[in-house]
Amino acid sequence: MDDERKKCGLYLRVSTEDQAREGFSLPEQKERLESFCKFKGYEIIDYYQDAGISAKTGNHRPEFERLKNDIKSKKVNTIVALKLDRITRSIYDWENLMTFLDENNAYLDCVNDEINTTSANGKMISRLLMSVSQNEIERTSERTKVGLAGAIKSGHIPHVAPLGYKHEDKKLVIDYSTKDIVVRIFDLYYNGLSYQKISNLFNEEKVLGKENWRDSTIVSILENEIYKGDFVHGKNTKHPTYYEDVVEPIISKEMWEDCQVQKKKNSRSYQRTLTYLYLQKLKCPKCNRILGGKATTKKNGNTYFYYYCNDCKIEFKEKIINDYFSQFINELVEYDSVVNQFFLPMIKQKFDEPKEQLEKEINEQKNKLERIKRAYINGVFELKEYNEEKKIVEKAIQELENELNNTICTKELRFTPKDILLKRDIDFINKIKLDKEYQERTRTWNDYTRKEQADLIMKYVDDIELEIIGTEISVKQINFRESICKPCQELYDKGYIDTTKPMILGNVLGSVRFSNYLPEEEFGEIIMRLRQYYDVHYTEATYYVNKQVFYFDFKENNSAIVRVFPLEDYYKLDPNNKMETYKFGIIYINEEDKFRMQEIDTAFDYIPDETNNSVVYMKEPTPISVGVKPARYNEEK
Repeated sequence: MDDERKKCGLYLRVSTEDQAREGFSLPEQKERLESFCKFKGYEIIDYYQDAGISAKTGNHRPEFERLKNDIKSKKVNTIVALKLDRITRSIYDWENLMTFLDENNAYLDCVNDEINTTSANGKMISRLLMSVSQNEIERTSERTKVGLAGAIKSGHIPHVAPLGYKHEDKKLVIDYSTKDIVVRIFDLYYNGLSYQKISNLFNEEKVLGKENWRDSTIVSILENEIYKGDFVHGKNTKHPTYYEDVVEPIISKEMWEDCQVQKKKNSRSYQRTLTYLYLQKLKCPKCNRILGGKATTKKNGNTYFYYYCNDCKIEFKEKIINDYFSQFINELVEYDSVVNQFFLPMIKQKFDEPKEQLEKEINEQKNKLERIKRAYINGVFELKEYNEEKKIVEKAIQELENELNNTICTKELRFTPKDILLKRDIDFINKIKLDKEYQERTRTWNDYTRKEQADLIMKYVDDIELEIIGTEISVKQINFRESICKPCQELYDKGYIDTTKPMILGNVLGSVRFSNYLPEEEFGEIIMRLRQYYDVHYTEATYYVNKQVFYFDFKENNSAIVRVFPLEDYYKLDPNNKMETYKFGIIYINEEDKFRMQEIDTAFDYIPDETNNSVVYMKEPTPISVGVKPARYNEEK
């Protein structure tokens, strides 16, 4: 080359897949190119660096375009690169580049590949090398596609886990801490709320602690096939690949399709008038998929609801599920009234924002920040890109740390586990002593609207498994939410929640409220607190293990048992039921005992304060002033 050909532009490129490969970092490329130019005697005019961009056809490389413009303006007449594949990996692009260099009397020189475009032989060799390079990338692409398809079919989804899912052992699985949010979005949209109304509602409720829900976020969730168990790879490309049933679905295919149809309607003016109690809760007894729902309205105005599976051709009436639920639904309603006031506030942060999970996510974000710093030091990022990425991660860390601080603060709860037991004791007594007031203030399942019934089922039930017996559909099992059942079981085991059990009381068969063992000081405190409202009594009874019978001196005609509980921890003392008798404590109330407070409202709206110790107990219903705490939970306080 003569002096005219020695004005070179150093082209450096690193793609995302190259970043971890030794010898491809931008600083090392720059060092080797400068040494090469010094050896050749080339004059370095400028540096052109494209970071994180592949050389595939169609990718826009701003620095390479600037280099070509400098060649056109005669500022540069030679491109110097580390290897041929730093320039391109496409024969088509290579031929276009050769034409461009010829037209502008410019050349290309590579450090690792002996490329000399000043002669016909050099151009032929470069074409051969380019063919090998393109063949290798195409073969790699084919192998990658085959491997990727197999991975996707096994549940390994190569994307960030969407809301409602999480990655576990590299597979996409349901995240039960956020699953209900997705179900609710589909349910709200299915029932006629627009994207904007849903996002406004979520911002108002601060769902997931966020106030930046957007209608575009709601749209992307509703349009994502992953929620019905399917996945589309390359969705925004010319040739997307559809994979069916690769992950466990959160909503049924019927619900997903219905929501896509709903998009064609004006959701701002469309409102469904029918409510399905068990939508998204019922699983097909044959294929285990979530069932769809439909309804028919007869001439008499009555509406009949059905659930069905298109694939298995199964259809049955909602009444089958209603009949099963009727066995215990009133107890669930009664339980819900206490749970809303005491139980959920106590476990809200534990399950919605688990401390361990938040700490894990914070560490992951900090590790990500460290990786970004290392990438910048290695030349993968420009300073501007580094600052942008750093800002995003630091913001995420700050938000997670704020959530963690809130979680730690909520450890000081308004209510104690004993308050749950105390409130249920008081409600039981109120039902007996203040029946009229109790009935006026208490709503039963039949008093609920269908929407309220559906909301209650949505809150407590995870899914309902069905089975086919002969030709009939029946309920096999109801799976209640772990976020409710697990802590509820823990509290029951510790003696803070009661259950109803059938028992033989002398010669009388009945059912009583039963709770597990509590130390004497704890059940003593509960009794003393109950006595601030009612003159409750305490006695002890013998339970004969083999006969499963209670014997104790009890006035059947004018007394009612509030609750029974073991005086020893017999689960530990007698795990194999070898003891002949157990001793139980009995809390009961007599017919003549009346409410002791001045205001009837106190019995329903408050519970006795455990810190009060100034009560003088009397047999007569003398008005007493005691310290109390509100029974209704209020997050504003």
